[in-house]
Amino acid sequence: MLTSRLPQRVEPYKLAARAERLEGLMALDQFERLAEHVGAQVGDCRVWLTFAIDAQGRREIRGRLEAELQLPCRRCLEPLFQRVESDFLLGMVTSDALAAELPSTHEPVLVENEQLNLLVVVEDELILSLPQVVYHDEAQCRVSRDQLSSGEEAESSEPTPASPFEVLRRLKGKN
Repeated sequence: MLTSRLPQRVEPYKLAARAERLEGLMALDQFERLAEHVGAQVGDCRVWLTFAIDAQGRREIRGRLEAELQLPCRRCLEPLFQRVESDFLLGMVTSDALAAELPSTHEPVLVENEQLNLLVVVEDELILSLPQVVYHDEAQCRVSRDQLSSGEEAESSEPTPASPFEVLRRLKGKN
């Protein structure tokens, strides 16, 4: 069980040279951009990071994160607990030009002044891992399916053609 807190900043090149592994927790209430997307969160994000140098000499970070988030239901907007997980592979770079040289298996992470802000890295991965749409089960949601529709069928002023090419025939005949 993870109980230690991860530091906000690390020196990733040194960690990669020693093939270090970091495991720990990051408080969800520290992630401001995440809160802007889905609201304020409580609890911790569990993070595992392995720093290494691959066979081609690229410095990389293999990571995994897990968190229980309260995401708003898209029907009733009430919070819904959702487990979010992500496995990721990051390539450490110092410029955009080097990022373009990374293989497609690696996502670039910018290292400035030999420092890496882990808070930003984990928050980015967490945001990228969010599900696109979250709903309660219909039986548990305060908004029913009937409340979502007006109850009236949309009426078209023009009858639906029997064939998709009927419209083209009509247009051709008007010339």
